[in-house]
Amino acid sequence: MGPDEAVIGCTGKLVVGTRGTAGPGEVVVCVRGGTEAFLAWSEEPLPTGADVLVVESHGTRQVNVVPWTNPLDELDALTDPAGDAS
Repeated sequence: MGPDEAVIGCTGKLVVGTRGTAGPGEVVVCVRGGTEAFLAWSEEPLPTGADVLVVESHGTRQVNVVPWTNPLDELDALTDPAGDAS
């Protein structure tokens, strides 16, 4: 099975933390109008609950991920530092 190109560039959340090169975790990714689970590999360990970006697909429902911070979250904080939903 070849790489799943649709998942590259998508964001997700780790439901099982990764162990770096020692082993994968599991990520739920928003893709194709829904969510799908993949084995998640990363260079360094990442904790459960971390937001991640998929940077590579190996097919067979395995992806490489890196930590992700949504840049729009920082913009929201600048425009509404109190966190009020107005």
